[in-house]
Order: sequence, then C-alpha cells, then structure tokens
Amino acid sequence: MRRKGAFILLAFFMILSSFNINSKTGFAANQEGGRNVSEPVEADIFVKRIDAISEEFIKGVDVSSILALEDSGVKFYNESGKKQDIFQTLSEAGVNYVRVRVWNDPYDAEGNGYGGGNNDLQKAIEIGKRATANGMKLLVDFHYSDFWADPAKQQAPKAWANSSFEDKKQALYTYTRESLQAMLNEGIDIGMVQVGNETTGGFVGETDWAKMSELFSAGSKAIREVDPTILVALHFTNPEKAGRYETIAETLHKNQVDYDVFASSYYPFWHGTLENLTSVLKNVADTYGKKVMVAETSYTYTEEDGDGHGNTAPKETGQTLNYPITVQGQATAVRDVIEAVVNVGEAGIGVFYWEPAWIPVGPSNKMKQNMKKWEKDGSGWATSFAAEYDPEDAGHWYGGSAVDNQALFDFNGNPLPSLNVFKYVDTGADAPLKIDDVKDLSISRIAGEDITLPKNVTVIYNNGAEGTAAVTWDHDALQQAISSGVGSYVIEGVVEGSMVVKANLQINPKNDVANPSFEASDRSMWEITYKNGTYPHTSYQQKASDAKSGNYSLHFYSADAVDFQVEQTITGLEPGSYKLSMFLQGGDAGNSDMYLYASTGGKKYRVDTSVNGWVNWSHPEIGEILVLDGTVTIGASIKASAGAWGSLDDFALYRVRDVE
Repeated sequence: MRRKGAFILLAFFMILSSFNINSKTGFAANQEGGRNVSEPVEADIFVKRIDAISEEFIKGVDVSSILALEDSGVKFYNESGKKQDIFQTLSEAGVNYVRVRVWNDPYDAEGNGYGGGNNDLQKAIEIGKRATANGMKLLVDFHYSDFWADPAKQQAPKAWANSSFEDKKQALYTYTRESLQAMLNEGIDIGMVQVGNETTGGFVGETDWAKMSELFSAGSKAIREVDPTILVALHFTNPEKAGRYETIAETLHKNQVDYDVFASSYYPFWHGTLENLTSVLKNVADTYGKKVMVAETSYTYTEEDGDGHGNTAPKETGQTLNYPITVQGQATAVRDVIEAVVNVGEAGIGVFYWEPAWIPVGPSNKMKQNMKKWEKDGSGWATSFAAEYDPEDAGHWYGGSAVDNQALFDFNGNPLPSLNVFKYVDTGADAPLKIDDVKDLSISRIAGEDITLPKNVTVIYNNGAEGTAAVTWDHDALQQAISSGVGSYVIEGVVEGSMVVKANLQINPKNDVANPSFEASDRSMWEITYKNGTYPHTSYQQKASDAKSGNYSLHFYSADAVDFQVEQTITGLEPGSYKLSMFLQGGDAGNSDMYLYASTGGKKYRVDTSVNGWVNWSHPEIGEILVLDGTVTIGASIKASAGAWGSLDDFALYRVRDVE
C-alpha cells in the first residue's frame, strides 16, 4: 500500500508539473511553444485564442487626435468608471505600441490649426512621452505633408512646395533626422518609424517611382544614422488590388530602397478578404525578406453617429460588412485581422487599430458647440482653415470625427469590452451565450399577392454561431402596408422580447418586363444589336458584385468602342400610362451617349443617362408613357469610347394609371 501510494503521489506531481498556476489570476495554464497558454478568461465578449501569436507581436493603436480631444474637454475612464489617463487604460488592455502621425506644419500663417489633431512634432513628442511612461513603444508616422497624406493626396509641405527635387530630398533627410533626434532626446522609446503614409500612388508630391524611391531612401538613411535599431517601415494600401503589392515590393527592391517593414492598411469593409491579405503580405515577406504588418484597421460597433458629422462606415454601397455592427462584431473583426497577420509566419509582426479614441466632443444635437471646439482645438478631422492647403476635400467637408462609431470607447469615453481584444487573443475569452445580432429582411412582392412574413429569422450569437429565433411582427403595420398597396414599408418585429428586427417590404406594381434582371436562363425576349460595325461586346455576366440584384446583369466592355442597344417588345398590355426604369453602373466611358427609351404608337420616349463608377448605380426613369394599342418596345442604347465598361440590370415597366 505504501508503494502504491508513493506511485500515485509521483504521478500526481508529474501531472502537476505540466501546468503553471498563474499567481495573478489563480487559474491553470499549460505549456505550449515555451509560453503559458491560459484557459479562456470570463469576459463580456467571446474571443477565440490565436495559438501561434508571439509574445513580441505588436498590438498597437493610433491615438494621434488624443491631445486635441482632451483640449476640447473629452474625458476617458477605466472599466470601473473612474477617470483615468487613456494611455494607462490602453496599456492595461494589452496595447504595447502607440502610433502617432506627424505633419510638418499643420497651421496657417495666423497660427490656426488645420485640425485632425494638429499633429506637429511637439504633439508627437507629448504623445510619445505619455506612451513611454506607460510602457508602450512608439511608431512615428511621418506624412511629410502639412495635412493628411493618403492614396488620393500626397502633397508636399508648404515649405518644400517650390523646391527642386534634390532640395526636397535633402529637406526630407534633414527633417527626419532632426525630428527623430528631438524625440529621442525626450527619452521616448521609439521602436519604428514610417517613411510616409499610404504612399501607394505618390510621395511628397512625386508620382514617379524612381523619385519616390530616392525620397524613401533619404528618410531611411536619416533613421539609420540616428539609431540603426529602429525599424524602418513603408506604408501602402489597397491589398485587394491584384498584383499591387507584388509590383510595389519589386519596384522598391529594384530601386534598392532600404527598409525593414512592408506595412498595409486593411479596413474589412473596403480591402477584400483576410485570406488575400495574408497571401499578399506573405508573398512580400517570402520574396524579399521583409517584415510585414497592418498599420491601420478598424471596424464599427454601432450605426449611430455620435457628433453629427457623419461616418465613413457603414455606407449603403461599396462596403462589405461581414461582421455584426456590434461590440462583439467589432472585437471579432479585430481579432481576425490579427490572426491574418499571425498566419503570415514569423515575418508578421503586428497590427495597429486606427484612432480608437476619436469620440465626439459633444452630442450630435449640439453641432454649433461642437464646431467651435473642432475649429479652436483641431479635434475634428479638419477645420475650415485647412481649405488653403486642401481646398478640394477639407475646404468642403471640414468638421468632426467620421470614425466615432469605430472607436473602442463609447461616446462618453468609457472603454468598450472590445478594447480588451488585444490581451484576449493570447488567452481567449468566453462570455454568456446570447443573440448578438438579428439579420433584417428584404422582401419584394407584387401588389395583390399574398404577403406573409416568416415566423423565424436568422440570428447571430456572440460566439459567431448562426441560428434562428421566433419573431413577433407588428401585425397592424403589416396590414396597413398591404392595404396601402404599392410603396416601401418597414415592418418591425421583436425577437426574444427585446431585440428589434426589420422587414423592409417593397410592394411593387406588376412588372411587365419579362426576365427584367436576366436571372432566368431563357433570355430570348431580349434582342441585342451591335451598331456601327462593332463586334459583340456584351455578356450575361454571373457576378453578384456587378449586379443590382440577384447574380446576373448585362455586362459590357470593349477595348475598341462600345456601341449597342438592348431591347424587348412587350405585348398584351392594358391601355394606360406606364413608367419605365433601369439601373446602370460602370466607368471609363469617354464621349458617351447613353439613354433609356420606349417606343409605342409611333412615339418614342427617351431619357439620357451615364455611368459614374463601380456600383454607383444610375437609375434613369421615364414617366407618362401612354400605351393605347397594348404594345411597347423598351430598351437602352449604350455608346462610349474604347475601354468603357459597366452593366445594366433591373428593367421595370409599371402601369401607373388608366388612360384619361
């Protein structure tokens, strides 16, 4: 018995030795890859642990606007509701790096700031000192501009505007070296420096890649001379564009640009899939031996606008919102971006969240009060004073924060549970299971048809699982819509006693166009004619992203010239007044002549239209088409120069009223 007891005791200690008891939390952690791996912590959100993440992985935030916000009276709190320095709160949430933008001279001649935080060197020094005091490293993001630098604008600073290229290059070198040294002299822990911001199509007013490369090299040289241990990063965007990063990386290599980190912006609603992000970054890392990271990301947690200025997301068109617009959805989106960079391998070094603290300076119903603060303190994205430097953008749209609904703090400065995603990716986090989001419905019916709403709707739980739940609809509102007939209606329902779901109900008159959206395989009712000797250059394309509805549209493109008409003759119509419409999108249509038309009773009706970019749908309409003999030919004529492209979809012919 003593020998058996000793054996059991030895086995117990062998098992115990495979665990570490975390003295701070009291729970067990096993060993994986030489680091402690904890059981998921109890939290307000679900976060799936990222197994391969390293202890050195950068979990960064860009809080460049913070000083201007504080000047405008914005306060921040900790999870207990007590006022606390935001840098301490960030550090406690697992953030280990702070990014700060630097503009050369973001002021007019009278000293009025351009806004966006008025981020000059002195502001960067103050932010850097506070980050360092709270144990976080600093990434210095030199824009080499006096205001925002991004893919659409890369304007040289006012002081360099009339300089020769060689003088500009020398000025960039000197400015970088002196600015960086000034920051280091203040004891700031600088780990990385960006030479430019989103320099995908230009840099300091130059668009030729040979000159851009020389400017990159001048900045890199200055950083190496000040401190060779500081990482040099170059920053680009639009990873979803096929071949873009491969071409940029190859160009930098051929031009012998010295840098360490290839950084990308990645906003989930704009920049394609995470799988593609991992792929293009891994290609750069493997081919050229560079570290890679995401320098900017964010996601929405609410559709509400906090300050009355309007938000960049969500928008009705051109954005992909694959996560619920909730705090949980925001946390999952950030977690997945981190995982996408981790999946690159050792070269994937980090992710920065862009402006998680850019919250309102006042409520949305106090616009005059808010505007005064934005103008005085620079706490909005731009002031009216910026118009002298950026007349096309800031000159028209100056104002507050367009990302207050993407912050990791609520509108009152309290940290959202999603802020803790930076530490939860190490441990994982579990929360009580609940419905996080309910998917609204879009229902289209023809007037006179039986209209019922489903008894169950699709729901998304906070652990990411999808399911269904019973819904109670507003029966009176539905009956009122049915009685009213043709029109658009929103019918609300309630799920599990509190969550509201909406059914967007469209009641249409009978559409007399056969196969109006080209979804049915029989398209013989449509006749396409190519004019003026052009060859066939249309197709019934199966691509939902290019269609107004469904999966198909009539797509056109020609490297020579676009010139065709598509039409359908409709018979057996009741006499009356009709309305015709269609949807059209596309681009690169020089010298265009495009119109929607209808012919009946010897009379032709026509309305001109045009294309304005991808999925910016034009919706031409012709009203008061008088049909007396029951027959009408409807169609569209599309003519444009070589290279024009686009798609037509959703033709509709509705009877409006009887003949008077």
